[in-house]
Amino acid sequence: MKSLLIITALPNSLKAFLLPFAAHFRAQGWRVDAMANGVSTSTECLQAFDHVWDVDFSRNPLDKTNLLIAPPQIRAVVTREKYDIVHVHMAVAAFVTRYALKDLRKQGKFKIIYTTHGFNFYLGGVPLQNAIFLTLEKLAGRWTDYIVTINREDEEAAKQYQILPKERVRYMPGIGVDSDRYNINTVTNADVMQVRQEMGLALETQLFLSIAEFIPRKRHPDMLKAMARLAKPEACLAFVGDGVLKEQMQKLACELGVQNQVRFLGFRRDIPTLLRASVATVLVSEQEGLPRSLMESFCLQIPAIGTDIRGIRDLLETGCGLLVKVGDIDALASAMSWILEHPDEAQAMGKRGQEMMAIYDLRQILQLHETLYAEAL
Repeated sequence: MKSLLIITALPNSLKAFLLPFAAHFRAQGWRVDAMANGVSTSTECLQAFDHVWDVDFSRNPLDKTNLLIAPPQIRAVVTREKYDIVHVHMAVAAFVTRYALKDLRKQGKFKIIYTTHGFNFYLGGVPLQNAIFLTLEKLAGRWTDYIVTINREDEEAAKQYQILPKERVRYMPGIGVDSDRYNINTVTNADVMQVRQEMGLALETQLFLSIAEFIPRKRHPDMLKAMARLAKPEACLAFVGDGVLKEQMQKLACELGVQNQVRFLGFRRDIPTLLRASVATVLVSEQEGLPRSLMESFCLQIPAIGTDIRGIRDLLETGCGLLVKVGDIDALASAMSWILEHPDEAQAMGKRGQEMMAIYDLRQILQLHETLYAEAL
């Protein structure tokens, strides 16, 4: 029996992206285990994987726990369980795992694959931080068999800086979007009307939707400022998600005088319905890997407004939405105004987005992983 260990820093990443991979490879007879900080407390992960292993990861790259406590825990599990492939996701967990296993890997008993959901060095990043993170990636590249990138900028960077030889750098269009769940046929008009009523929206109100954790790099203040500058009472902006900055953003909405045009919805399970209730999604991050929220939007024929950065650019530059510069409030307000004033063109953008989603579909990504694993073994 072939065996696979999937590692992330936190179980939320497993639940958000990787449960379908566990189901797929277990159905093919693989043993699929997971490792993350606190994973044994996750009911979904306990059900999805054959075994789960806790590890003392911290998302803070400066936390000493990452290099003092976590490595022996990782080595002990991998030595005992004898996996064929160790597949690690996210930067901090990936560096620590590869550091922990660098000597064991030399024995040739398993392969290490790293999927970067966005390198921590990127065009437009702080030069000193870019230099530090690039140095760390190049160091860890020595302990890696394959790197999977999910946007073209990262693919080019991995090859340009020779993090690995070009033949061991693989581009995959994302981590997969479930087009069966995010499908216009799964959402009824009654569903849309109900969720709009829940938000207290009038019939003429046009809804913009933003799905993003309330953290600095998502730049929620830009969207609130754009709403104020838009000055269209028939527009409403709804935020899906939680995070450390949520309360601060609620205060900012009041300060800007747009609190009646903004909804803070928190964590939601009815994303397809919320998307179909919207005229466009908005994502104005300064850093992304490949945002799945935009892919989900396109699956439901909803166009997007996004910043001109890696990942977002990959999705929008083919005419499925509008690109604006990071931090350009005027351009963002203008893009929102254009969506409101050109409904037919906006709908055409959404349809183009749906047509493009075939290559990003989860089934396609699973097949690419099958091919990569077969080559690695």
